[in-house]
Amino acid sequence: MRIAIGIATRGRPAILGGVLADLQRQTRRPDRIIVCHVTPEDVTGCTGAEFITAPAGLPKQRNAILDAATDCDVVLFLDDDFLCAPDYLAITEAAFVRHPEMVVATGTVVADGANGPGYSLDEGASLLAADVPPADATATAPHFNGYGCNMAFRMAPVRAHGIRVDERLPLYAWYEDIDVTRRLGEHGTILRLAGARGVHLGSKSGRVKQLRLGYSQVVNPVYLARKGSFPWSHAIPSAARHCLANLVRSLKPEPWADRWGRFQGNMIGLWDLLRGRAAPERILDL
Repeated sequence: MRIAIGIATRGRPAILGGVLADLQRQTRRPDRIIVCHVTPEDVTGCTGAEFITAPAGLPKQRNAILDAATDCDVVLFLDDDFLCAPDYLAITEAAFVRHPEMVVATGTVVADGANGPGYSLDEGASLLAADVPPADATATAPHFNGYGCNMAFRMAPVRAHGIRVDERLPLYAWYEDIDVTRRLGEHGTILRLAGARGVHLGSKSGRVKQLRLGYSQVVNPVYLARKGSFPWSHAIPSAARHCLANLVRSLKPEPWADRWGRFQGNMIGLWDLLRGRAAPERILDL
């Protein structure tokens, strides 16, 4: 089995360099590491990978990686701020062999800095070192979707069914991982691997402005529900939950989050939905 690690990156060369260095610890070495960036500055000082370019936007960059990995059986997408336990790739490969019906594998995130101020590379490494893996490293469980910071695709069904990351979801592409993995999941199973473990640093550098994020939190779930890849029973509660959380927390926002900016984006998205003008691409004009 040939396995590629694919990393889309923008504006975080120091963190990316640390992640690439950390990948050298994998007990099962990847056959290829493909990094897709936008400008030369995105990968300044980085080594240990093949570097390709694409227009800005997570879906476009991930599609470029899929296009480049023509000789691979599996592509493991990692965020440029995700640290893997040394046996992550070995456990992932074994799961794809053991479960031929599995088309998407997603690992177990032992700490997620996306839910807080984020972790430094050193903090992430310490959290990973302190993690206690499960007794049964081969354990799997059905999962609703692959989590974008660490999700692996079996490439045969990707190619057979022309699966692509939706480029109508621009920039950071809120919920692109749900969309692409659930569409791929129509052709097999999505499993979470208990033994494939890692830490998502949740770096706040290089992200879209919060007004745009807020708009996507409302409009993208509705767009995906209309498309059929995200159930309405999930889309409406998701949009409502984020609107409420942003409004309440705007009274005493976290230092790392512009909750009022997000809520303003939520309301613009809701207004666009009411007047029939909502579209994921609209964040490019905000």
